[in-house]
Amino acid sequence: MGKRFARNLWGLGVAVFLFAGVPAILMLDVGQAEGQILRSACKFGEAKTFDPHMATGSPDRVIVEMIFNGLLRYNPGNMTTEDIEPDLAKTIPVPKILPNGRQEWVISLNSGVKSHPYDGKAGYEITSEDVVYSFKRAADKKFSAFSGDYSGMTFEAVDKYTIKITLETPTSASLFLPKIVNRGGGLIVCKKPLEEKGNEWFRSNPVGTGPFVYKSYKPMEKVVLERHREYFKGSPKLQGFEFFYMPDLSSRDMAFQKGEIDVIEGPRDDLWAEKMKKIPGTVLQTILGFDTLLVHFNMSIKPLNQLKVRQAMAYAMNRKEFIFLYGPTTTKALYSPVPTGQQGLSQEEIAKENLLYEHALDKAKQLLAEAGYPKGFSLDVFTSESESYQRAYELMQAQLKKIGITLKISVVDHSTFHTRIRQNLNPIVIYIAMRPNADVILTQWGCRQYRQPDRECRQREGY
Repeated sequence: MGKRFARNLWGLGVAVFLFAGVPAILMLDVGQAEGQILRSACKFGEAKTFDPHMATGSPDRVIVEMIFNGLLRYNPGNMTTEDIEPDLAKTIPVPKILPNGRQEWVISLNSGVKSHPYDGKAGYEITSEDVVYSFKRAADKKFSAFSGDYSGMTFEAVDKYTIKITLETPTSASLFLPKIVNRGGGLIVCKKPLEEKGNEWFRSNPVGTGPFVYKSYKPMEKVVLERHREYFKGSPKLQGFEFFYMPDLSSRDMAFQKGEIDVIEGPRDDLWAEKMKKIPGTVLQTILGFDTLLVHFNMSIKPLNQLKVRQAMAYAMNRKEFIFLYGPTTTKALYSPVPTGQQGLSQEEIAKENLLYEHALDKAKQLLAEAGYPKGFSLDVFTSESESYQRAYELMQAQLKKIGITLKISVVDHSTFHTRIRQNLNPIVIYIAMRPNADVILTQWGCRQYRQPDRECRQREGY
């Protein structure tokens, strides 16, 4: 299994698994929330879509997860399966095995859940009809980037407030429940506005049931949301939410220090966190979960089609320097695409497969010479505007330079980065992402083992 991961994952050859960590956010203590507008800034340049079934990028997910609900939800700030709790559903469902060997999950819905107003119309009560419609849409690759998650499932409205999901192949709760939470295809869309206005309208006019209602979007600047006064869990205390797009870290820092922004997303950097915590009234919060940084070499681009070249580059990489760059408090070494805390392979298990690739410059230079490149070579690579990506590429550039490999780095906006790597254009792909469990990691990243992944796979994995 270890060999397959290292050589076939994404179809990009030897993969260097560098670290797992947790992202951090800073919040100003703004006192009582009642009637206030919360202003937050992220590290990305703009949004792509507000259709939850197509929203795969981080800047889009942040917004849609406030507009829409799932049947269940991750406990806020904790994306572990163990802490999943009810959302639109009354309780967490329990499976039943049918005589034909299939598995049945019956889910009871809360009554009185109102949709947001839309197109001058008042909201309406969401029922099992909307939920079944939403899951069928999520399972359709024409309208969903997450359709593969729902293969082998059928959806049925038992009555107004009850739905039934039947699985051809039984599975465990830890694998099934994440498919119906408030993330990806599990976010419940409203049937009426979609049928009346269409999918294209819905992409930029999202209508959900969540605590905040979409109001406006100014490209490359901000999204504005306002509270859903008829929210079934009670009207939010916040009057609204403004989400600013600020890819430059220094701009976010300055806006935060001036009090122009209440919440900012920060880099994985212990020194930055310590500096910013000294600002009066500041709270640092880390999100529980496994955010991984992986490096992949594209075998379709010469000279990375040679195994010894890829191995030389892997030996030139130094996990310890990456951990020092981002900070040992929040990062640790990673040896497989699935972190050990999520049932991934350990350092010892990878070593047994002779796939550890610990830092060894002499060995890297020897392999490079054996491959016919004793003086090295140069590659044109591109990185996302996100500082997390840029810093990783710049450190990799410095490490590979020691064995004669020159990386010429250009910066593109985040959505372009994701689009272009799916077009197989980057010789070296750094991918930073969090997935809630091993099943999602291996199914969503595993589809990249094909050289030309299909539309569903590209959508599922990013932009």
